[in-house]
Amino acid sequence: MIVGYTIAQVAVAVLAGLLCIVVGLAGKKPSDLTMGALALVELLLIAQLVIAIAAPAFGNTSSGSILEFYTYLVSAVVVPPAAAFWALIDRSRWATVILGAGCLTVAVMVYRMQQIWTA
Repeated sequence: MIVGYTIAQVAVAVLAGLLCIVVGLAGKKPSDLTMGALALVELLLIAQLVIAIAAPAFGNTSSGSILEFYTYLVSAVVVPPAAAFWALIDRSRWATVILGAGCLTVAVMVYRMQQIWTA
């Protein structure tokens, strides 16, 4: 994994998560802003998946458990669509908070993936 990309990815996920939680606790339903923030987090995760697949070919190999790393990565890729699905079904202020929780979950998982990659 690329350390700078990981830091950027965690920062975006935390900011998106805090935005969604604040907007949700303010009583707003899921909107283009909150769903867009979640979509950005998902887009960064998909790019991370491509980077993780290509990295060993360029000499950036994992020193930790590759199975554990990819389990985290695939699980993290599933979290934003699951949160979005929930938000589209529920359409309440709490659905917006769930979007934020999904983003914060991704931030923690990406941080852990960096730890596993550089173990």
